[in-house]
Amino acid sequence: MHEQHSHMKECAAEAARVARAVPHDRWTDPTPCAEFDLRALVNHLVLYTSHGLEHRALRKELPDELTGRDFTAGTAWPDEYAAQLDRAVAAWADPAVWDGDINGTPAPDIAAMMILEMALHGWDVAKATGQDYRVSPETGRFILQVVEQYAEMYRQYDGFGAAVPSPGEGASPFESALAASGRDPGWRRPG
Repeated sequence: MHEQHSHMKECAAEAARVARAVPHDRWTDPTPCAEFDLRALVNHLVLYTSHGLEHRALRKELPDELTGRDFTAGTAWPDEYAAQLDRAVAAWADPAVWDGDINGTPAPDIAAMMILEMALHGWDVAKATGQDYRVSPETGRFILQVVEQYAEMYRQYDGFGAAVPSPGEGASPFESALAASGRDPGWRRPG
């Protein structure tokens, strides 16, 4: 099994845990992603980190039916998201999935970016709903490495803001990754 798979499993479990605690009556609340309210952010998270993750492993495009869906329309979405995450992580458990390219990019690089997406947007949802998003130091270091590797590319496509000042001495690798991605690790939900 590829060494990144453990980071994927960890981030998927944490994203599912965070999703289960999202209140169903605060969809218009602000998030650390200024362009997304909570509903838009959750829909983005569900689409790309579960369906997108599985489709990339299978070398398939996301169908229009998924890209236009409001995953938050029903109250069962957290359980559906967790089940879809399980399918996606299982698809990446096949060692052959890590070989070759996905749309011209090496499969391990695609997986790294998907893990990054899951961790950063999982953190965004957690913060917007008054939760914490926790990862192990090893996964935090991995995410920091991926942020540092792809930050300029993400900024070209407005996926990251300008880096914010480092949280300083004693900061975890994940907090440093958040800052390098343009997120304020100390962001708190207004009110």
